Formats: sequence, structure tokens, C-alpha cells
Amino acid sequence: MKTSELETMRKSFNTVKSRSSQIKDSPQVRRLQERVREIKRYSVENSDELYAQAIESFKRNGIDVEFAETKEDALNIIFDLIEGFDNKVIAKAKSNTLGEINLKSELASKDWNVVETDLGDRILQLKKTDNKPVHPTGPASHLNISEIASIVNDSLDGDVNPVAREIMETVREDVLNRLENASVGISGANAIACEEGSCIMVHNEGNISLVSLKDLHIIVAGIDKIVPTLEDAISVAKLETVYATGNYVTSYMNVISGPSKTADIEKKLLKNMYGAEKVVVIFLDNGRSLASEECLWCIGCGNCIVHCPVYNAVGNEFGFNNYLGGRGVAMSKFIEDDETCYNSGLYMCTLCGLCTLNCPVAIPTNEILENLRKLSSEVGFYPKVHGKIKDNVSENDSPY
Repeated sequence: MKTSELETMRKSFNTVKSRSSQIKDSPQVRRLQERVREIKRYSVENSDELYAQAIESFKRNGIDVEFAETKEDALNIIFDLIEGFDNKVIAKAKSNTLGEINLKSELASKDWNVVETDLGDRILQLKKTDNKPVHPTGPASHLNISEIASIVNDSLDGDVNPVAREIMETVREDVLNRLENASVGISGANAIACEEGSCIMVHNEGNISLVSLKDLHIIVAGIDKIVPTLEDAISVAKLETVYATGNYVTSYMNVISGPSKTADIEKKLLKNMYGAEKVVVIFLDNGRSLASEECLWCIGCGNCIVHCPVYNAVGNEFGFNNYLGGRGVAMSKFIEDDETCYNSGLYMCTLCGLCTLNCPVAIPTNEILENLRKLSSEVGFYPKVHGKIKDNVSENDSPY
């Protein structure tokens, strides 16, 4: 990342810190935090049982369910689902899971045009190169307003001024025009309630509502998103909002529990009134079943990277794909392999533990990374200078 981008990112992070610090120590947030910690621990420990219940609940609600063991499986399922649609435009909502499977580039290779509906993600999409996000809920937090205006003008052949509202309105108009005839929407989920068979999605812009109103709504979610009840799922989403944005709740919280339907004519059930005629949930494993339980506690708020000294120094070079910072490095071991984990910044971490101190569910990321370093060194992935020092100690009883 450029020095100017790092400086802008730090300013954005300081804004989040200031806003969240005003509410995260309140009694209601502390109670919510303890509740969510219990929910996530219970859910991970009982994942098989909850997964089986989720499948039954979704089927009861008329939602199709698929399981993808790998990202290739997930992509193949998506390809099969969208194959029959003539319009090659897809509405996409923000999702780290969709970034994990490289959805946009994979669909682009098959001539599908994926349009990001989240403003930050759309700005990065228009940027075309060097467009990796820097925060789960603020993907373009490293770009200042002048840079964003230039990106929009270059990509859309416009003449927008570096004024926030002008930029927003220009991007919004372009997105709505592109999605006018789109029939497919794809999103992730913040949490999934297995008892009710419901997917919870939070957003401020209203864009997920656009995505969910397409004829086919595909939801790709990691198996770690499943929690017991709707109340549990909403608690997870609320806590994520507090730590990600510094607000008690987002503008919108969508609960998707089935396709669009009505029974207002002689109580006869009809699908596709205004929203999706078909809803498909794809549960993604992709290494999660092999990951340490603590890695799966994550609620995706990004507060760890906001406080991480390494991330604030080097930016999104520290992390894997859309999973940023130390926890992203840890997940890369299970999603990909030891080499990817090493290259994602396994030895960048100072093991200071600030990520854990500022994590709402207290993921011991520094301890996880310390253990992964041991495993990584055993298979030959470690800084070569460390190996030289080790050899010197072994041969000379000195590191020199």
C-alpha cells in the first residue's frame, strides 16, 4: 500500500475507534458481548448438530440447500444455478466469503458481469487494479475523496467533483442502471439461525434488499455462521455492528427465511410476488472443519486490525484475501495451505496480543499464530535468516 493510503486508512480507523469507544463499554454492550461469546462457543462446539437442523429448517421454508466442501465446489454450484439466465449481469452484496472463493474473477472468466452494490466495494471494483479491501465493513477506507473522485471519473467517463454526495449519487445511478434487468443476486450472511431456517444480513445502504429482490437469490455462507436461534443471530449481528462501525444497530437488518410468496388470493400460495422466486443457501466448508475452534468464533467486525500495530504499519499485505490481519493469516492455513499461510504474513505478527484484547469474542489470535509458526517451521516455511541463526547455534553454540 502507498504511504498516502496507509495514512488515510489510519485516519478512518481512528474515527471508528473514537465512535465505538463511546458505546462499547456500556452495560448493554457488555451484556451483549458475553452473550455472543457464549453463542459462538456453543455453536462451534455443536456445529454438526446445528448444521443438520439448519438443513431441515431451510427445506421446511422452501429454501434450497447445497453443501460445498471446497471453493471449487461452491463455484460449480453457482455456475449450475445461473446457467439458464440470459442476462449476464449479477447483483452482488458485500461478502468476505464471496471474496474467499474469488467469485467476481471466476464469473468474469465466463462472461458474467458482477456488479458490486455496496458503495465501498463498487469503488474498489471501479479501481480495477490494486483493489484489495482494507476493512471488512469499510473496504475503501484507505482512499481519500480526491482519489475516489478520480477513480469514478476514469471508470465511468464522468466529471464528478470530489464531493461525497456527488460521488455517491453518480455511483448509485450507474449501479441501478446496470442492474435494471439483472435476474440473479448473490450475497453472504452475517449469521444463520438454524432453528428458524433464517439468514441475517445487516447493511446501511439498502443494497442487500436490491440483491434479494432478484428472481434467484444465492446466499453463500461458511458453516461457522450457524447459530441456534434467530435471537442469537441478531445478537451476533448487533455486536458486529458495535465493533465494526461504532453504532448500536445498522439501518437495515434483513431476515431471509424463504422465497417471496403471497396467499392473498383464496389462500392459494403463489411465489415471486416482489422478491426472489428461488432462494439457495450454499454452506461452505473450505477448510473450516479443520480449523481451530477459536478461529471460527470470529463475527467479522474487523476491530482486531483497527488496533493491530502491524496492520496499521503495512496495511492489507498482512492477511489473506478478504480475511485481513492475523486471523486472516491463521485461516489461510486451513483454506489454502502452509505456504499460503507463510506468505500471508505468518511472521509479520509481533504476537503482542492487542488483537485479542480488542476482539469482542476474545479470539487468541497471537497464540494461534505462535502455534502455527511451529507447525510451519516443521514443514520448511520460516524466514531463512531464522534458519541460519538456528544452524549457528547448533554448530557454534552462538547465533553468530
